[in-house]
Amino acid sequence: MQDSEHFNDRVSDAPSDNWVYRILPPWLWPYAQLARWDRPIGWQLLMWPCFWSATLAANVAIDEGLYSGSLLVSHLFLYFIGAVAMRGAGCTYNDLVDHEIDTQVARTRSRPLPSGRVTRAHAKIFIGLQALVGLFVLLQFNWFTVFLGLLSLGIVALYPYAKRFTDWPQFYLGLAFSWGALMGWAGILGGLSLAAVLLYAASVAWTIGYDTIYAHQDKEDDALIGVRSTARLFGDKTRTWLIGLYGLTLILMFAAFVLAGANLVAFLALFGAAGMFAWQIVRLDIDDAAQCLVLFQSNNRVGLTIFSGLFLSLLFAIP
Repeated sequence: MQDSEHFNDRVSDAPSDNWVYRILPPWLWPYAQLARWDRPIGWQLLMWPCFWSATLAANVAIDEGLYSGSLLVSHLFLYFIGAVAMRGAGCTYNDLVDHEIDTQVARTRSRPLPSGRVTRAHAKIFIGLQALVGLFVLLQFNWFTVFLGLLSLGIVALYPYAKRFTDWPQFYLGLAFSWGALMGWAGILGGLSLAAVLLYAASVAWTIGYDTIYAHQDKEDDALIGVRSTARLFGDKTRTWLIGLYGLTLILMFAAFVLAGANLVAFLALFGAAGMFAWQIVRLDIDDAAQCLVLFQSNNRVGLTIFSGLFLSLLFAIP
């Protein structure tokens, strides 16, 4: 009975059988939707660069005699909590900025703010609570990593406005979503190196690719209201652009692995990720919104595959 009574409290672009609707009381549903707890793909994609970087740095730490398994595991747990919290805070902030735009887009007008189920004041309070969780997580790291984390806030604040002044908002998303590729390395080793920078650049290219696929869902509404995106910019040449972006991702990541001394297992996983990228490119139909969503979500498996290779590589490297 509860499901039918509260069906109008769901959002159109999220699964209605999510754990949010089974476990949380209905009055919390709008806040879970603001934080996208019913769509875990966002925090997963934010988390993977952190996991990659921390695990790759741990490979380097072994060679330098600095490796600590308990430190790595604790950091991975913190990055998980931080990704959920900061992705939620970022999405809530993005919804505040895009409140008027979301009322004009079919896929987003059922979200809590445009549908009136949450006030702007309550959304701001919710941002603050999530940001406090993120700050608590950040303060568990060394001071260089804390400084890096604070630097990212400027990019995060700018991203929701990017679609108003550039055809490349996905690039700004990549700068923000890939920051963990720097954080993970700094958290383990206390500084940065070329390998971390290359991994960050690879993550940026990856993000532009997968978010271009995602943006094809809204391209018609975006064109009507003047919202810009790489999906609109690339148009029918999206497949060619994806070959370049995903190819760049693989090249930069390969170089980062070489510099960090990762072993064969990590490179085999990267080869597996290349196959997944190829599958996305071959299957892509930019006019099929449902398929675009499926292909976008498949990037979680890409992230998991690369992390699994790095983690196994680490296990083989431990003396």
